[in-house]
Amino acid sequence: MKRYWKWAIAISIAVPVLLLVFLLATGERGLSSGKRSKPRTSFEPRDVATYQVTGPEAERLGWSADRLAAMLDYLSRLSADAFVIVTDGEIVASLGPLDTVYNVHSVRKAMLNAVVGQHVGDAPDELPLDATLEQLGIDDEPDPLTPLQRQATVLHLVRSMSGINHPAAAEGGLTADKDKRLGHDENQPGSVWAYNNWDYNALTTILEEQTGQSVAEAFKSGIADPLGFQDFSEESVSRSVELDLSQHPAAAFRLSARDLARFGQLYLDGGVVDGKAVLPATWIDRISNDYVDTGMPGLRGGHGYLWWIPDAETGLPEGSFFGWGLGQQAVFVVPVWDTVIVHQSDTTEFIKRWLNLQREGVDGDTALEQIVVECLQKGGPAIEFCREHRFTSRREFDGLISLIADARLSD
Repeated sequence: MKRYWKWAIAISIAVPVLLLVFLLATGERGLSSGKRSKPRTSFEPRDVATYQVTGPEAERLGWSADRLAAMLDYLSRLSADAFVIVTDGEIVASLGPLDTVYNVHSVRKAMLNAVVGQHVGDAPDELPLDATLEQLGIDDEPDPLTPLQRQATVLHLVRSMSGINHPAAAEGGLTADKDKRLGHDENQPGSVWAYNNWDYNALTTILEEQTGQSVAEAFKSGIADPLGFQDFSEESVSRSVELDLSQHPAAAFRLSARDLARFGQLYLDGGVVDGKAVLPATWIDRISNDYVDTGMPGLRGGHGYLWWIPDAETGLPEGSFFGWGLGQQAVFVVPVWDTVIVHQSDTTEFIKRWLNLQREGVDGDTALEQIVVECLQKGGPAIEFCREHRFTSRREFDGLISLIADARLSD
């Protein structure tokens, strides 16, 4: 039974990464290309509950009611399962049930930012940002780190700048961009940025060894409980360890939209909950003040302390940041608008279909292509799976962000 659960957890994390490999290869990268797309889709609205505030209330909160309605109509044609805009602590618009938990995939890095930020310090049970991997006793197996690589610091890991190109748990085949940026030789720590699961997993190990708590325990006691999460328990966090690649684990989260909104609100409120500091404001400020220019346009224009920084072409104002995961899982923090935006889509049926095709003898890449192309073809909108469970494409998500930005009244 234990072997089964280890396999199931590994599949739940690794399979979506393999899906993303295909989406990257076909141009559907799930994130903005940097151009404001004209929203369009051939799908009809789904039978899904939506809500928006009335006209006067929308205007009071800085939104156009008519344009919010257009945004929700468009959203209902995508495969979103839960969505909410919260401004000044009030729900402006929503879609679907907000209490259902979904795998948030790589939004997990934003969760890691929170628990790391709570434990930064020089005490024995804290994380010293300037400590090197060597000083903390961090290495790897079966591929050991070199002496130079062990000079990378905790801060380098947080900023995705260790320069270490090692295999990592929950990484799958998503290595092309990392290999391109880092190469296979040594890099001086801090000299090059790369979206690097090895950094995040090693950071997980350091957090757990320094604090004596698992990520699940640290997040529940430090974040979920103070924020009043309604749909979270320690079982909401699973671990993937692939010892043939690395000794460092990946921690995956399942969260509801309403709890994700509370999480985003923590950052919007400067880390304060009910008058008590839960997360240092200085730590939150680092996200938008100390980010790295990734060289990628659009939503991925910058990356700061495990959050993405969108550029101005997306329509989101300066100072915005967001956590993103496969299937367009996202939590946006938009301080200029005093707004949190959450978007979730259940990837379960997509993954089931992919695995079933392989059991029928179709190889993995062909199965992925078959599923994606089927929904993009002319008859796709008539297929129930495509209406309800397909992946929202990069272009569709661009359109959604564009409509959200257009629905905001001038500040």
